[in-house]
Parts: sequence; C-alpha cells; structure tokens
Amino acid sequence: MQKIIARFFSKLMKSKSWVLVILLSVFIKWVSLYPDWVERNYSNTFYPLISRLQRFLFGWIPFSIGDLLYIFFCLIILYKTGNLIKTLWRRKFTRSYMVTGLQHLLFFVLLLYVVFNLCWGLNYNRKGIAWQLGLHLKRYSLQDLDTLAVLLQEKTNYYAQFATKTQRDSLNRKKILFQHAVNAFRYSSYQYPYLAYKIPSIKPSLFSYLGNYLGFQGYYNAFSGEAQVNTTIPRFMEPFVTLHEVAHQVGYAKENEANFVAYLAGKEYEHYAFRYSIYNGMYMYALDELSLRDSARAKALFSSSHPQVKADAEEFRNYLRKYKNPIEPVIMWFYNHYLKANNQPSGKRSYQEVVVWLIAYYKKYGKEAL
Repeated sequence: MQKIIARFFSKLMKSKSWVLVILLSVFIKWVSLYPDWVERNYSNTFYPLISRLQRFLFGWIPFSIGDLLYIFFCLIILYKTGNLIKTLWRRKFTRSYMVTGLQHLLFFVLLLYVVFNLCWGLNYNRKGIAWQLGLHLKRYSLQDLDTLAVLLQEKTNYYAQFATKTQRDSLNRKKILFQHAVNAFRYSSYQYPYLAYKIPSIKPSLFSYLGNYLGFQGYYNAFSGEAQVNTTIPRFMEPFVTLHEVAHQVGYAKENEANFVAYLAGKEYEHYAFRYSIYNGMYMYALDELSLRDSARAKALFSSSHPQVKADAEEFRNYLRKYKNPIEPVIMWFYNHYLKANNQPSGKRSYQEVVVWLIAYYKKYGKEAL
C-alpha cells in the first residue's frame, strides 16, 4: 500500500503538474470575480457538458460511486495520519519528511480545489436563477414576510388534505421517489428551459444513517455528479430534499437558490405528496424567519396550521432529538464556514434566505402565482 501511494505521488507531482494546478487555481479565482463570465461561459456552456458526462458515466450504477470515493479518501487520510504518528513515535520526524509532507498536502488541496470548481463549484459565482427570472432581490419588510407566511400556509394546508398516507407510502420505494423528481424537473422545464434535467443520477447515500448524526439530509457530489439523498429522514421531507439535490445538479450551487429551484420544480407537479413537501418546506422557512422578527405572530400563525402539518413538524422535532449528539455541532461549524467561503456569507442561514426569492417572486408575478 505504501509503495503504491508513494509511486502515485511521485508520478502526479511532477513540475509540469505543479505549474498546471497553480495556473488553474489562479484562473478559477480570477474568473469567479466575474459572474457574467461564469454564467455565460461556465454555467451555461462548460458545466452542462461536464455534468452530463459525469451522470452518463456513473448514473447507471445502482450505488453511489461518490460515496466510495469519499471512503477511499478517508482511508488515505487515516493511512497518512497513522504513518505520521508512527514517525513521531519512532523519533524519525525530520525536516525533509516535514517538507515532503507539506508539499503533498498543498498539492492535493490545490488539485481538489481545481477539480471541485471545474466540475461544479464555479456555479457558486454565477448570476443565477434571480437573474434568469428577472427577480429583484431586496430587503423585505415584516409585512412582506407575514404575507408570504400566510400564503404558504394556505397552500400547505390545502395540499395536506390530499397528500394521503397511500401517496406518502408509495415514495418509500426510492426508485419511485427519484423518478417523480426527474418527472417534476422535466415538467417544469417546459416553462423554465434552463431547468432541463437529462441523464438522471439520483441515489440513496451510503452514509444515510451516519448522516442523521452528522446533520445532513442530502448532498451533491461534485466529483461524481451524483445527487445523494439521505433516505432515512422523515418521509414527508424526502421529495423536497430530492428536488433540492437535483437543483444542485442542474447548476444552482447556493443553498437559497437550490431551495427556490426545488420550489419551482415541485409546486405544480401532479403528485400531491411532492407539492405538499415543497410547500411545507417553504412554509417552515418563512415561519422560522418570521419568528426571528415576531415570535408571537409566528406561533399564532402555526397554531392555525392543518393537523397533518403540526404532526409532521412534531415528527421532525422528534427526529432531531433522536439523533442529537456532540459531534454534529462541530460538523455544522465546518459546514457553516464552507458555505461562507463559497459566496454564501450567511452560512447555514442561506437555506432560509429562500424567502427573499419567494417574496420577489410573488411581487413580480402576483400572490396567486405563489
């Protein structure tokens, strides 16, 4: 194992490789400062090609290639860490050993940065869905937020009546759940051509149970192009989470934008459980934001929610309590800083910022369009 890894490093880290990876890193950082360029030349030209190629290569495989890749990376890290500890224990830690180790680390950090951004990450710097729809995103008033929450509650309460247990239970088969998500995007692409989703690649994460303890409900694997869904979360959430991850696949990297794109894809889809899941998610984000400004109003509004909405909210609270642990806050701290480093200054609160898009949407198209 040691010889294989050493040979791999020696072949990879040639002088030409260093020059290339450094130049690409500088180029990526430079173009990320120009959203117009990213939108035109990356998000709408290069990225659709590379993402479809990824899904063509890995989408047909029934299990997650990306998760296996992460496992492989973790094994290498553990192996290298073990070697470092062994070297320190045997007092063989030399200046040459340290310099070589730092060179390997720096090279792979730069390499991962380049591959991540070329495969997907530059989408964090595009103009995005608000520009495509001509929405004017600006600060909203408490009245705007209250109006949004009321409108979303009406929709959520309405679809709660029709999202029957039979419909929900049918989504227990992940193949059916994922196919509905594909259909929802195909249907929405008639109205929004830029949401076209070809060559699907949606899979249950191999880390689903672990994800409950680490705090993730799904994620997009930029290295394999797979949408990963934690299929052990409460069932009423699964359609929304799946659509959110597909939104990442079609090129919307920011979490607030992915939430809004998921909303656009699911709000008129023919499956009531999907519509309910989408509106329930948007309603809860609006309530959370409202509670920060007027907790009494948010509490009063939630009290008039449909019984199924209240039951689902209680199920989610129980889910969070069940998997609460001291490791999750640490993971979320790193994730929060990851989001901030990728053009999302609000960190985890970026998810809730979908309310800005929703308010701008109903102000442009009318309340009935929501």
